[in-house]
Order: sequence, then structure tokens, then C-alpha cells
Amino acid sequence: MNTSIIRNAIANKEVIEFTYHGYPRVAEPRVYGIKDGKRQILVYQIGGCTSSGKIPDWRRIILDEISGLRVVKGQKFVGPHDNHSVDHGDWDTIIAAVK
Repeated sequence: MNTSIIRNAIANKEVIEFTYHGYPRVAEPRVYGIKDGKRQILVYQIGGCTSSGKIPDWRRIILDEISGLRVVKGQKFVGPHDNHSVDHGDWDTIIAAVK
């Protein structure tokens, strides 16, 4: 996995697309870090599909389980959301985060 795509998307507030657990997803990457030894991103999913059907919503995504990662050209998002769940704030290491 090329993590520079994730870091650049966070730094430039760019929307990303990828497939995770068989579902195509469109999301705003907010935090890239490590939790329990796994590289993960916290995203605000704004499109695509999920098993729960709940969109938009916060998702923690394990990077090694995604495919087809790409930046959506011309789609940017604004600064941080204040409404993410406390469950998503617990990281062992934060590598990049939206400012």
C-alpha cells in the first residue's frame, strides 16, 4: 500500500475512493495512524456502499484490507468535523491528521 497517497490526501483535504470488504467507498480521510499494530485511517464516508447502509458516517479502515485506492480529482473537503465518536479518537500513533 502506497501510504503517500493517504498522507497527501489528508494534507490537501482531498476525497478518496477505494474498495473495503467488497464495498466501493468514497470518503474524506481525516486521520492516518496505528492502532493495535495495524495501519488504519479514520474516514468520514460520504458515498459508496456499506454493510450497514449508514452513510454518511465515520469509519475506521484497516489499510491492508483496501484495494483500488485513488484520489477523486477535483473533490476537496473542509476542515475537521467535530462530531466523530469517541471510539475513533484512540490511537497508538498518529502519523497524519487533518488540521
